[in-house]
Amino acid sequence: MIDIKTFDKTIGLEKPRRVLKYVLIFCTSGSVTISVDENEFELTENTVLTITSGQIHYFKNIHNAKGIVLEFTYDYFCKNDNDIELIFHNGLFCHFAMNEVIPVDNSETILQELQLIEKELAETPYQYLISTHSRIELILIEINRSKINRGDEIYKPDALFLAFLETILKNFEKNLSVNEIATLLGTTESKLNELSKLHTNKTAQNVIFGLIISEAKRLFTYEKLSVKEVAYMLGFNDPFYFSNFFKKHTKIAPKSYKEKVMI
Repeated sequence: MIDIKTFDKTIGLEKPRRVLKYVLIFCTSGSVTISVDENEFELTENTVLTITSGQIHYFKNIHNAKGIVLEFTYDYFCKNDNDIELIFHNGLFCHFAMNEVIPVDNSETILQELQLIEKELAETPYQYLISTHSRIELILIEINRSKINRGDEIYKPDALFLAFLETILKNFEKNLSVNEIATLLGTTESKLNELSKLHTNKTAQNVIFGLIISEAKRLFTYEKLSVKEVAYMLGFNDPFYFSNFFKKHTKIAPKSYKEKVMI
């Protein structure tokens, strides 16, 4: 649901890991390189990196780095549309591999709130889950303010579109159509296409395709699965069809991609 640890008390940071939680990494001193999916980011003092649920990440080249790792689930944090929109405001925890290192202006406030979350979780006082939720809100607001102060455009996503993305991520093996997802969300295929065009300039179906390809790359890179195994995990009954699908969207065959990214 929610967990927080300092770098030195977090086990397995240097091994590729994926958690179905949203991960916020705050570096308080030193520097550390963090690999997220296919990209690498260097965190230095008073910088933050946010990682979306399901992204594979690990620490490398830790140079006397100190900091805090906060993890929380979507179900814990997203109680209403405002929460859903806040967690993705200005591209935070973006589903489309748009991670970035964010220098924060008010680092003392963020550190204080993280330390108070750690204290609350250790002592579990009355209604501590409510108080920790509020503290996460304050941290995200401070990060967003830092982004706006440096000149970033304000981007406020739509809660329904974000629910659409979450539904895709949680149901890869079902290979849901846009219409099936719309039914689950109590909306229409037309509305999902409208929102997808607005937020990504792509159709809803192409948004689904993009997330499937991203997941396939993670499975090939870190899970060491065969093309057939990945195909079935992503809802494809025919591995040959999946191979053609992957090559169409990446310009490289799955087997060639596997050889390229072997770690």
